[in-house]
Amino acid sequence: MDKFIIEGPTPLKGTIPISGSKNAALPLMAASLLGESATELTLVPKLQDIYTFNNVLRVTGARVDFHEKENRLVIDPKNLSFPEAPYDLVRKMRASFYMLGALVGRTGRAKVSLPGGCAWGPRPVDLHLKGFEAMGIKIDLQQGYVNASIEGEEVEGGEFTLEPSSVGATVNLVLGAVKRAKKFVIKNAAKEPDVVLLCNMLKQMGADIEGIGSSELTIRRTEKLKGITFSNDPDRIETGTFMIAAAMIPGSDLTLTGCKPTDLGAFPKSFQKLGVEFDIDDTTIRVRNSNGINAVNIKTDIYPGFPTDLQAQWATMMTQAEGESKVTDTIYFDRFSYVPELKRLGASLKVDKNKVTISGKTPLTGASVMSTDLRASVSLVMAGMAAEGKTEVLRIYHLDRGYENLEKKLNSAGASVTRVTDN
Repeated sequence: MDKFIIEGPTPLKGTIPISGSKNAALPLMAASLLGESATELTLVPKLQDIYTFNNVLRVTGARVDFHEKENRLVIDPKNLSFPEAPYDLVRKMRASFYMLGALVGRTGRAKVSLPGGCAWGPRPVDLHLKGFEAMGIKIDLQQGYVNASIEGEEVEGGEFTLEPSSVGATVNLVLGAVKRAKKFVIKNAAKEPDVVLLCNMLKQMGADIEGIGSSELTIRRTEKLKGITFSNDPDRIETGTFMIAAAMIPGSDLTLTGCKPTDLGAFPKSFQKLGVEFDIDDTTIRVRNSNGINAVNIKTDIYPGFPTDLQAQWATMMTQAEGESKVTDTIYFDRFSYVPELKRLGASLKVDKNKVTISGKTPLTGASVMSTDLRASVSLVMAGMAAEGKTEVLRIYHLDRGYENLEKKLNSAGASVTRVTDN
């Protein structure tokens, strides 16, 4: 199992290109199964979750060719004949559950294992299943699998309100409805860029979807969809992560290229309060920390609010801000596994239910730390870059799921991050 050895402190100076979004790519990959011909996706990051989902698709009989040097993925569903997603693959990542909607949409039936993924938080799929039942799809749970089926070629549809709003459930229901439901309305639909991108891709394939970007989506059945060439979006969470990493360490002057700032929602407003120099120019973002940072409270919310996927990084940065700050997560109440690890480095944090209070500024000193999920992992890498001396970050396989070439990108901007095999 690999680990990172980080020598700090190291300001970030230079330029880092932003990779394609993992969270956006996975729904696009699932949607590719709905076409009558091959779909080519560009700007697909080389990440473990992408490789895993490629294998999930291959199980069905679809042909998947990943041209890694070009970050280009070609998915041909022509020979799809096995509408199942097995436990040994689905357990590795929750997004595999998108196969339920994609396979029902493609074949009218599906057998998909209940999902796995990061080790934090109850994230039940009940909402997905209730939505499918509201659409008219028969759902049956047997031995850890969801069996979904329809009689005939289509279902009546209807409407379903997502309480709470959910990206995953919105994606799954859209995938299931576009080729099967006469008319289906999703109320309180997620408005995240990932959902908008998926709907825009399906529209280009020939789907009939109204209300894209709003909280109410209306989907009418289209019998056939075509394969297309379509570009993934830049990763907004990677963008925010590198912005925070640069702001956290005095002396940093970091430029990020290939960004999509309009996808960042409310994040730039919170970031501006830090007091760092911060410029956005089309697809380029520059962050300079010459005078330290202010303590800034944030509260996560559904898009366009502050992303829950950036709260661990923000709390880590706040350990280096002058004064007390609070980070509240309204999406997930137990996403604070990084707190005891940051304390090992010398940080002062206190968790109360879904809120962490950070007392800064505290000097950080290198130590061995371990994480349990993707965003906690990257927050510990950031802390290691700000800490004095050597930090070991264990279980970095989490990072390989969501950050493409992380150590290479950081090292190109002046960090000292070495990957070694931990025996």
